[in-house]
Amino acid sequence: MLAAADALFAASDIPGTVTMEAIAAEAGVGKGTLFRAFGSRDGLLDVLWAAKIAALREKVESGDPPFEGGAHPRDRLVAFLDAILTFKLENRHLIRAREFGTGLLQSPHYRWMHGVVQALLDGATGQALANESVYAAHALLAALHIDLIEEMLAGGLSLPEIRQAQASHARAVVDRQ
Repeated sequence: MLAAADALFAASDIPGTVTMEAIAAEAGVGKGTLFRAFGSRDGLLDVLWAAKIAALREKVESGDPPFEGGAHPRDRLVAFLDAILTFKLENRHLIRAREFGTGLLQSPHYRWMHGVVQALLDGATGQALANESVYAAHALLAALHIDLIEEMLAGGLSLPEIRQAQASHARAVVDRQ
């Protein structure tokens, strides 16, 4: 079912239009089977996202370079945001479909990303800034919305230019804290 969903999202010019009926037909199961397994379209997208982001989570949570504990939190923040950018570009069909769904900010994947960014912001400043780091983490992640990334690419910015601007912005946010 997940492979069928992934294929349909990847083949669609507008992933937001891929329906549970289409996924069920592609997978050769009933629509009810999908709903029992995933609860909703967003639930299915969250499970598919979890399968794809598992390698990144493992790398970040195990402390593999460049996420090792000895690195400065600001450098880890820049590396993490770059990894999210890369992940989103590699999975843009899935990300585009999920970012237009409901409850994205409450999804476990967004909460994980936000928690990592907030902790790195707090670690970089040496203090828990509560409301400021909560807001800054949301603002940094908002800059990684797939529509914005694709608009920048379409507007002529190269991926290296976007990465450089993102790293400079993250460093400026840390230095401002």
